[in-house]
Amino acid sequence: MYRTHTCGELRKNDVGASVTLAGWVQRVRKMGGMTFVDLRDRYGITQIVFNNESDATLNEVANHLGREYVIQITGKVEERQSKNPHMDTGDIEIIADSLKVLNPSEVPPFTIEDNSDGGDDLRMKYRYLDLRRTPVRQNIELRHRMTMEVRRYLDSKGFLEIETPMLVGSTPEGARDFVVPSRMNPGQFYALPQSPQTLKQLLMVSGMDRYFQIVKCFRDEDLRADRQPEFTQIDCEMSFVTQDDVTDTFEGMAKHLFREIRGVELEGDFPKMSWADAMKYYGSDKPDTRFDMKFVELMDVMKGHGFGVFDNAAYIGGINAKGAATYTRKQLDALTEFVKRPQIGAKGLVYARVEEDGNVKSSVDKFYDQAALQKLKEAMNAEPGDLILIMSGDDVMKTRKQLSELRLEMGRQLGLRDKNKFSCLWVVDFPMFEWSEEEGRLMAMHHPFTHPKDEDIPLLDTDPAAVRADAYDMVINGVEVGGGSIRIHDADLQQKMFEILGFTPEKAKEQFGFLMNAFKYGAPPHGGLAYGLDRWVSLFAGLDSIRDCIAFPKNNSGRDVMLDAPAPIDDHQLDELQIKLDLKEK
Repeated sequence: MYRTHTCGELRKNDVGASVTLAGWVQRVRKMGGMTFVDLRDRYGITQIVFNNESDATLNEVANHLGREYVIQITGKVEERQSKNPHMDTGDIEIIADSLKVLNPSEVPPFTIEDNSDGGDDLRMKYRYLDLRRTPVRQNIELRHRMTMEVRRYLDSKGFLEIETPMLVGSTPEGARDFVVPSRMNPGQFYALPQSPQTLKQLLMVSGMDRYFQIVKCFRDEDLRADRQPEFTQIDCEMSFVTQDDVTDTFEGMAKHLFREIRGVELEGDFPKMSWADAMKYYGSDKPDTRFDMKFVELMDVMKGHGFGVFDNAAYIGGINAKGAATYTRKQLDALTEFVKRPQIGAKGLVYARVEEDGNVKSSVDKFYDQAALQKLKEAMNAEPGDLILIMSGDDVMKTRKQLSELRLEMGRQLGLRDKNKFSCLWVVDFPMFEWSEEEGRLMAMHHPFTHPKDEDIPLLDTDPAAVRADAYDMVINGVEVGGGSIRIHDADLQQKMFEILGFTPEKAKEQFGFLMNAFKYGAPPHGGLAYGLDRWVSLFAGLDSIRDCIAFPKNNSGRDVMLDAPAPIDDHQLDELQIKLDLKEK
């Protein structure tokens, strides 16, 4: 037996017991004739004491232990004289009477501490060491608890967990696929699934009625804080449901997770906001509603005063940063530089302070008299001490998105984005299509299988760009944690959708003929939703990136620096696959 107890379970009521522990050496401290070793495993840390007076030879061995040595000790539990209230085991210590080194360790490349001295790249390369650190381990434990609660909730609602294949056909209508060559079918390729979308719809045709799967999905796209090339979805589908049936079920799951994992009771129904209102008031389809600061359109107020930037703009919008009139010129200049950053792309911003006497002082005073600025104050519902920030541009949607970035930055600077406060909502009534400049055609905003709103179906023939979708996203604290839609279950309507998207009948049959055929055999009305498990865990853990809630993530270039992947394969494998490389020089 390597251990009788873990390093996190012994307490004061265990005093006097003889125990055996095993784990990793966190640190060694020498004090006079005594050596103190903090022994760590997944469950916690226990202090081990080696004493010259009782066993000088044992103490000498302990003196030569290094960090991350794997050891086994036996000893007697005693109450500590100097207790540590920051440790669960801080009331006791083990007086060691034997020590066995199970495995020595080289000096690790960074400290295995809560606050490590290792940079991101180094910790990613030695991820197996990084996972020993308490914060990272706790994120993995949180992920486990959440998946258990997801299964418990969905099982209680009659869902079946059904696996779908990892090797599927390519569907290039969405993000880029990861493709897998087939040795037995030369010149042909599988794709790793971007989502089990069509497969779960087929399960509804098969009568499974309620399906779920905690499933790996793959998208070959540029990375960011909330995106990895492989990610995990809580993928769900239901038959004989309306949009409200789906949102009620998964709002219930959200409340269940908050209650069981975070101990937070969310009261009342989540508000629903149309996509059009989300863009109008927040410039984002995933608005952070922990704080207000809604956009106010200022075209009528700010045009016609000789300020060419505004007079020629297609959109002028402002936000009211309550209580921020004390911002210095240096801080305002920094905000201007912020919106000019390449990833935001604005040309600048205009500000106006509401002073204590009610007058308004603006960066464009020479174009606006006090009467005009008072109208601005009234339009913005501003009070003394408030700071009005205004942006404009030639493209309405682009400018709103730029103003959204400024709003989020002001929320951060003013402390309004508290990670322990949660604001949940549904964004609904998305556009069915969006125009792609690259493709020169309409593209599905979600996917080609989303059902249009019934009242908008006639517009498919006359004005498809105006059609709204039976689609819905759950947004929490400005993060889209999941989304879904009611699906098309009628073959004729699905064919019309493919036509609008530019599919020839032959192309539609080639890529989705299996689904179209299935619809001919009694497809029920159905809909579903997929939650992003990685995003849920990072939200609950208070992380800015999903990376630290994934055991073995990729870096920002999509590489696994620990496994050094992707990597070339040898010529023999290429010959078996009948693949010849023709690499272009960069």
